[in-house]
Amino acid sequence: MPEQWIYWFKEVGTELYETLGKKCANLGELTKAGFNVPPGFALGVRAYERFMKETGAEERLLEYFKDFHADPELVEDTIKFDEASKVVRDIVESIGMPSDMEETIRDYYSELCKETGKANTFVATRSAGPSSHPGQYETYLNVSGAEDVIRHVIRVWSSTLNTRSIISRARLNLPLHYDPIGVAVLTMVDAKAAGVILTVNPINGDESKVALEVGFGVGEAVVSGNVNPDRYLVDKVTMEIDEKVISEKLSEYAYNPEIREMEWKELPLEKRNIPCLEDNEIAALTKISKKVEAHFGCLQDIEFSISMSLPFPENIFLVQARPESVWSKKEKKSVLGNKTGFELLFEKATTPIKLKID
Repeated sequence: MPEQWIYWFKEVGTELYETLGKKCANLGELTKAGFNVPPGFALGVRAYERFMKETGAEERLLEYFKDFHADPELVEDTIKFDEASKVVRDIVESIGMPSDMEETIRDYYSELCKETGKANTFVATRSAGPSSHPGQYETYLNVSGAEDVIRHVIRVWSSTLNTRSIISRARLNLPLHYDPIGVAVLTMVDAKAAGVILTVNPINGDESKVALEVGFGVGEAVVSGNVNPDRYLVDKVTMEIDEKVISEKLSEYAYNPEIREMEWKELPLEKRNIPCLEDNEIAALTKISKKVEAHFGCLQDIEFSISMSLPFPENIFLVQARPESVWSKKEKKSVLGNKTGFELLFEKATTPIKLKID
């Protein structure tokens, strides 16, 4: 029996990290645990391996790199890596997928369209490595139609051959031509706002806080750092918003149906300085993030999207969760001292408040 290479999110979990890549496995784990995750499916690393070997792509890449010589530590050699990346990515993206794989992906996508109730439903194709490579490989948003899904799966695979990735493997003395990854095919959320949640204060490591950063449109705007997001700091115990910073947001990353591509869209003046989230959405996201942290048993870095077409709270979707990578590695020190949650609540309740009288 041939080895399985494609899975629905609802049938997988963290036990398949090596098979699917961590992003896909975590999306499956969240789905099975009852969190609101957009429906979708995952291609495992076996799919990458089959494509590269059965199409002859691996052999062609090996032949190309046989005569390739460049030093990853020399800035001037970056041009050589850049040129090599263009050549090898063209090789991969010019090759058709094995017919049985293509037919299977079409069938899965057709089922996904039935589940969402939308013909040619919009999806994102996202890379998922067995080891962590945040931001190294590529994501494609608002992909629609079986042909484009297949094409963009191949483009995600080809992104393992982008300049940054080839240089990284060269520095580690790894094969330049090959780095198996999984691919998540995830239904797009028609996001009015999106962002990230850390279940720790990123400034001082206070684990009694949840930090949110959010912008209008899809979450890539916040994740990429291309917008100045709204920022919220919420107390995990009292659920009070300790800090709220509403930034001036000049643009959002949104889909343009006329050109069928994502683009930066300038926000109207009246929208630039208003909050991206309602207080009830902030509270709900805080509660959800605490449950995600409890489920995985460690501090979390979570990505979320808020749908513009669904009512609250059904409009809140999780699109990624992974262990927080900074404070989790540092020595644990209690931010509560010897105080219990009850003592903190009592202290909060008995603290005098200042009344502002106009």
